[in-house]
Amino acid sequence: MVPIDRPGRPEAVRLPVMLQKWCAISFLHWREEPAALQARLPAGLEIGTFDGSAWVGLTPFHLRGLRLPFTPTVPWLSQFPEMNLRTYVLGPAGPGIWFFSLDAASLLAVFGARLTYGLPYHWASMQVQIAGARVDYRSVRRGSRASIAVQVGAPLPEPDALTTFLTERYRLYSRPRRRLAFANVEHRPWPLCIAKLVHLEETVRRAAGLPGHGPPALVHYSPGVRVRVGRLQRA
Repeated sequence: MVPIDRPGRPEAVRLPVMLQKWCAISFLHWREEPAALQARLPAGLEIGTFDGSAWVGLTPFHLRGLRLPFTPTVPWLSQFPEMNLRTYVLGPAGPGIWFFSLDAASLLAVFGARLTYGLPYHWASMQVQIAGARVDYRSVRRGSRASIAVQVGAPLPEPDALTTFLTERYRLYSRPRRRLAFANVEHRPWPLCIAKLVHLEETVRRAAGLPGHGPPALVHYSPGVRVRVGRLQRA
């Protein structure tokens, strides 16, 4: 039986490995069949569902303020665009995220995340542009590209249960050295806005071996949150 995933509240990350801000983030979500995504997960993870459906999320954003604890930011290193392709899972440590791919416009960050967290990062040429209420994202890498534009609307005062399921995620799973691991991620609940998709062309899902047709079922936007990332732990 496929379980129903309930994200819950974040655990405190008392000794963070990294500090950062996730800014100008859009959440694009597609409904998918649970069995199709379950087949893409490693042993030890089960696909999370809401009302019988699994979900794939594409989240472009601008990362700022990246630094180690007790160190200053470095202008040429501490900010860059990023975009993640993900789904929602249940694992030994609780509900979390499984990433199919992560694109970042920092070669050093890509190398570091692959080495330390075992995450499937790729270097990409990327841009995030904000003009009034419109936010444009562009990403190009070998085998994949994306051009996304959203129009940001009014604040969402009380996210419904599905929106909470899709956005309030405080744990990532990875599989470095063929062993399942996790890291806790602490931040306040997302301040979300209603958003309208203006433009979408992407091959990110197809490049990851996922269905790549149709517009997203849901679109949200957030100005961002400050984040504390915990150490990688054996699951």
